[in-house]
Amino acid sequence: MTETSYEQALDQLRRIVQQLESGQQGLEQSLQLFEQGIELTRFCDGKLQSVEDRVKILLSRNQSQDRSA
Repeated sequence: MTETSYEQALDQLRRIVQQLESGQQGLEQSLQLFEQGIELTRFCDGKLQSVEDRVKILLSRNQSQDRSA
């Protein structure tokens, strides 16, 4: 998943869900779409975890500065 933003991945995931819900794909294509969806979900989860970790660090730094002021 090179150079893909969270928003792009989420958009792709929405399209995959729509395709799967339409029921127009055969079994093999549905399985491929499902696999892509799982990969995109993991990517998005990783991005969200990274952002959450950064926010925690920033909040921790802010609290440290508040205590020393």
